[in-house]
Amino acid sequence: MTAQDQALREHEEPAGSGEAARAADGSGGAGGPAGRDGRDGRDGRDGEDGRDGQGGQGGRDPFDRDALPAPKGATGALLRSLLAPRRGRVAVAALMLLLQQAAVQAGPLLVAYAIDRAVPALRQGDHGPVVAVAAGYALCALGAGLFQYAFVAASARVNQDVLLDLRGRIFRHAQALSVDFHERYTSGRLISRSTTDVESLRELLSEGLQELVNVVLSFVSISLILLWLDLGIGAVAVASFVPLYLLVRMYRRRASAAFSARSTAIAAVIVKFAETMNGIRPVRAFRRERSNDEVFGALNRRHERRNGDAILEMARYVVGSRLVANTAVAGMVLWGAYRVADGTLALGVLAAAVLYMRRLYDPIDRLGMFLNAYESAAASLEKIAGLLAQRPTVPEPEPEAARELPPRPSGAPGREVVFEGVSFAYRTGGEVLPRFDLTLPAGQTVAVVGSTGAGKSTLAKLLARFYDPSEGRVLLDGVDLRELPSPELRRGVVMVTQEAFLFSGTVAENIAIGRPDATREEVERAAKAIGAHDFIAALPDGYDTDVRKRGGRISAGQRQLVAFARALLADPGVLILDEATSSLDIPGERAVQHAMDTVLHGRTAVVIAHRLSTVEIADRVLVMEDGRIVEDGPPERLIAGDGRFAGLHRAWRESLVG
Repeated sequence: MTAQDQALREHEEPAGSGEAARAADGSGGAGGPAGRDGRDGRDGRDGEDGRDGQGGQGGRDPFDRDALPAPKGATGALLRSLLAPRRGRVAVAALMLLLQQAAVQAGPLLVAYAIDRAVPALRQGDHGPVVAVAAGYALCALGAGLFQYAFVAASARVNQDVLLDLRGRIFRHAQALSVDFHERYTSGRLISRSTTDVESLRELLSEGLQELVNVVLSFVSISLILLWLDLGIGAVAVASFVPLYLLVRMYRRRASAAFSARSTAIAAVIVKFAETMNGIRPVRAFRRERSNDEVFGALNRRHERRNGDAILEMARYVVGSRLVANTAVAGMVLWGAYRVADGTLALGVLAAAVLYMRRLYDPIDRLGMFLNAYESAAASLEKIAGLLAQRPTVPEPEPEAARELPPRPSGAPGREVVFEGVSFAYRTGGEVLPRFDLTLPAGQTVAVVGSTGAGKSTLAKLLARFYDPSEGRVLLDGVDLRELPSPELRRGVVMVTQEAFLFSGTVAENIAIGRPDATREEVERAAKAIGAHDFIAALPDGYDTDVRKRGGRISAGQRQLVAFARALLADPGVLILDEATSSLDIPGERAVQHAMDTVLHGRTAVVIAHRLSTVEIADRVLVMEDGRIVEDGPPERLIAGDGRFAGLHRAWRESLVG
């Protein structure tokens, strides 16, 4: 096993590849701790038997194989849905191509007429036929050029509209899919779908379809013309299509697998690239450059091999088609020359037949280019169709079943939350939360503590409806979360995560995400209430300062304050804080805790905390272990007891004294 293969094998192992999902999604770093699921690094696995993950490993999750299932005929249905709204312009483009082909195919007939009629007439002093042939040929050439221009212009508009529509569909659908999908399908693959795979379709639409239409029109028109000119020559031309047809069938069968493997291989390259660039800090911190270079090199070489396989298939087809074409033309010329010699065939007819045969086989030779583009686009469209066929596991309620939250009286302390007979298991298997019941009264601040993997964040995600319970229901003021449309749910429940994600744009725009229709005055009022106004005002452009990618222009504590201002502006009835201070230093933690006091006031709050200092603001503490709530009560009572929380609290106090 080579060093590159070993590196790739390590990249594909579950122990180290889970980071790919987080890094490619912008939530983790390459070279950091091992991931939980360990699936995402295996995009490029193709095995020693050359199956490329395309069906030879049926027991594996299709997410692992980058082969999302789609209904039968989904690829064709997708292409038809893209072209259907533009059928008028497609018809215009087809008409222009028909006229262009008619102008082109008239040329050899004019040559035959010139040889058999115009030249003899010229010898007798009649210049009219020669002039007519020359004028006709010039008009055909001019017409072919004009119609070709019109076709290119019409088809280009169709192509760009289709690509615009397809990219938009991918983006909108990816946003609509549930969180569990994105935890299993990395953003690197989504990037590959919307760039590399869409580009494959562009090549098909801009070049391949014209070649296909040219081949079909040439075959039909030239075959009919040759049969009209001479039945024997026409029969030879038609018969030569039998070996070409068999050659095309063999090429399509072999190329389909090659292009599907190539699409998977380039997706693996993009995933690794996105993983490394998004996690560049831990890469540099842990000196992962050399290791990452080996893995990327192995993935890149694998893509090179898969791309080479596709090119070789194309080369085999071109060589075979040219061999058939040259053999057929040579045989026809020899037979035609013999017939011209014995007077059974006119010389002009033979010349026209040879020209037509060359024109017949040239597009067939170029048919390989179409098949090349088609197989590449078909493999890409299959993957895009598989993506678009995925349905959200947390669907929007049907319009007739949708409900609104009851009005919250002015000054009312939040909303009541009830977990009623709830249990939960991830789709990848394993129950995370056994059946439980829990009520959080309106206005209560509840801290949830426990060791890593105890189920704290899963509880919060159920309340935010990132997931739906496997059993039971979650109620907000008596309304099942599944009956609330997304806008209504987001007005009722807001979650502030451990890593406060800021988008590229100004500070004001990031705060206004909480309520897009808010005025600048309301944005600034929220920032002042949180205690973020001073540092924002000190920025180069104040509230109009661009925070850049992921908020990299400001510190982690400042990003968290902006996230709190965003939540305060949204004014939800229920606020979830998921480890909001765990990554901050002491001054940053104090600033955020002051902001927490403000943002939690008058709301129902669920605070997921590792640092027990955060628990001091809670009215109630839930201690979780193995997905179960093992302790529940006011923090003072739990501290006075001898349970798990009391032990955690004593250890925390001793660490402060130490």
